[in-house]
Amino acid sequence: MYIGNVKLDNPIFLAPVAGVTDLPFRMLCKEMGCGLVYSEMVSAKGILYDNKNTTELLQVEQAERPTAIQLFGSDPKILGEMAKKIEHYPFDIIDVNMGCPAPKIVKNGEGSAITKTPHLVGEIVKSLVESQSKPVTVKFRKGFDDDHINALEIAKIAEANGAAAVAIHGRTREQYYSGKADWDIIRQIKETVSIPVIGNGDVFTPQDAKALFDQTGCDAIMVGRGAQGNPWLFRRILHYLEHGELLPEPDAKEKVEKALRHARMLIDYKGAYIGVREMRKHMAWYMKGLAGASELRGKMNTLNSYEEMEKLLTDYLKQYA
Repeated sequence: MYIGNVKLDNPIFLAPVAGVTDLPFRMLCKEMGCGLVYSEMVSAKGILYDNKNTTELLQVEQAERPTAIQLFGSDPKILGEMAKKIEHYPFDIIDVNMGCPAPKIVKNGEGSAITKTPHLVGEIVKSLVESQSKPVTVKFRKGFDDDHINALEIAKIAEANGAAAVAIHGRTREQYYSGKADWDIIRQIKETVSIPVIGNGDVFTPQDAKALFDQTGCDAIMVGRGAQGNPWLFRRILHYLEHGELLPEPDAKEKVEKALRHARMLIDYKGAYIGVREMRKHMAWYMKGLAGASELRGKMNTLNSYEEMEKLLTDYLKQYA
């Protein structure tokens, strides 16, 4: 499939997740067959003021491409100018965040709050499209709350202003990640717009992925929380869609080996102090479902070095694998 002029090998994408989809994690998902990876959300104002942390978020490696950089902000002019400023970076698609439910983002009129002002959606998309040459996509939710279900309107506005694709999470902002995602809104949007529609919400297994495609007719799907500690999910989804056969889930040894490799990558990328501490949450996700996982997670949160992490997991395998 294509998004604008960008050719994608398959329609199984990694959703942008703040604090998760950094460069090392994107690389691991790409190795497992992910068709398109999205960055963590990047502040347009952070680019404007040359914030060091923002610059780090923009780092892209050739091996992970195609890659989408997700910007957030609410000022069409700043978003357009900053998209132009980073156009030379080696990413392929610009996505604009109109779905983040975090209070500090919404309070600033950004993320999910933007969709409460539909004309602003159009102004932002138009500014991004006209300011630079890369395809622009928009990610948003079903609505802000149950009294403001306007995803269909937002999709039409995005298309009319030049968006190359739209991604819809089937929950409202007020739901955050609770309850069940409404896939029917994705179907309605797919039946209304002519640009590619990316479905998002509640994909945790290969069967979920197939059901989302079957029930909505969407062109692609995004996997978010389902990929945390589970980059194998992309390979398993692709195999299931192609062959109708479920590959086995990774065993404890595979999980430990992947988790330790992830840790090494994260430490190389962010340094030992930050890398080890950020890896703690990833380790908890990797170990989910394994025997003794609860006790292991408790110990993991006290570790301060890669060597301690490696010893803990090696001893775990001796006991359980």
